[in-house]
Amino acid sequence: FTSETIERIYNEYIRNAEDRVQVRDGLLDAMGDSLFVLPAIEVARYHRDAGNPVYFYEFQHRPSSATGVVPEFVKADHADEIAFVFGKPFLAGDV
Repeated sequence: FTSETIERIYNEYIRNAEDRVQVRDGLLDAMGDSLFVLPAIEVARYHRDAGNPVYFYEFQHRPSSATGVVPEFVKADHADEIAFVFGKPFLAGDV
């Protein structure tokens, strides 16, 4: 990254943070956007440009199974929606 890019990232995600929790949340948002959101948007655009319908969603429901397993600030992890879409038997290996 160039220093200009780093400054832009800092300004977007962390600049207005008032405490460590807000810094953590800003860093998590920056990582999530770079690892998941931006690549997903790029793929969605390829499909759109090929003439296909594209649907985009963000899943933020914290499953009850996360209690005691992941930190309280985590809303939903990658692929948590699978149990809600396909049901528990899919995750238990019954399908």
